[in-house]
Amino acid sequence: MRRQPIVARTIPSLDRAIARLRAAPGKLAIIPTMGALHAGHLALVRLAKTKARRVVVSIFVNPTQFAPHEDLASYPRKLSADVAALSTLGVDLVWAPTAAVMYPPGFATRVAPEGPATAGLEDRFRPHFFGGVTTVVAKLFTQVRPDLAVFGEKDYQQLKVVTRMAADLNLRLRVIGMPTLREGDGLALSSRNAYLSAEERARAPALHRTLQQCATRIRAGDAVAQVTADGTAALGRAGFVVDYLEARHAETLAPIAQATDGPVRLLVAAKLGTTRLIDNIGV
Repeated sequence: MRRQPIVARTIPSLDRAIARLRAAPGKLAIIPTMGALHAGHLALVRLAKTKARRVVVSIFVNPTQFAPHEDLASYPRKLSADVAALSTLGVDLVWAPTAAVMYPPGFATRVAPEGPATAGLEDRFRPHFFGGVTTVVAKLFTQVRPDLAVFGEKDYQQLKVVTRMAADLNLRLRVIGMPTLREGDGLALSSRNAYLSAEERARAPALHRTLQQCATRIRAGDAVAQVTADGTAALGRAGFVVDYLEARHAETLAPIAQATDGPVRLLVAAKLGTTRLIDNIGV
């Protein structure tokens, strides 16, 4: 039987809903999202429900993490469909504030992350991004006051940035990463996959396939720099324009010179047509 979640749009309504959820025993989890939910998001909900009695999903397209040239205006917004999907999973609360609620007139305080946020990966191409992410996620954490938060590993640098922020600011919650959910051909699930043409969608699995090939070579002892250079070239031949393909320390995201410097994580970002895709795997 479907149970429609409470939908809060203002801070007072959120406070009332959280008070009711906190009145019952058990842990409270949050899954921060920007909506347009797909199977990967719903898998995060299922994982959260195994860890906590109450689950909150936030839906907020955060303007501070978009640069002026990026796709804020065209980012899909499907609140009614998202709430309907969450109702089938027994989500307790959807927190769906407007930009005016999150960033009211006079708003002047932002988080300035360092460490994994300045690793030279996504931050090299989107220098505004992690400041926007950590500011909004810190607000979500303090608004909802969860015991744990669940993020997907597809946005691996983001996962490490948020984990570091929560620890550094003593936000008293546990951040849990969930392995990337994939299509049958290996393409990581993403809202941005909808932007791919049919031809681009057919090429897209080369991103994950190339990561797998690189990981196999690194495990076999091949030189990391040569492996990533070869992987970059292979993606170019497949039609991608590569922003980066790098092997990094899986926890700190620091550069590594050899596999023994690990644990190792391979991370990639590349454009296929006008669509920018990211992915990563452990080595």
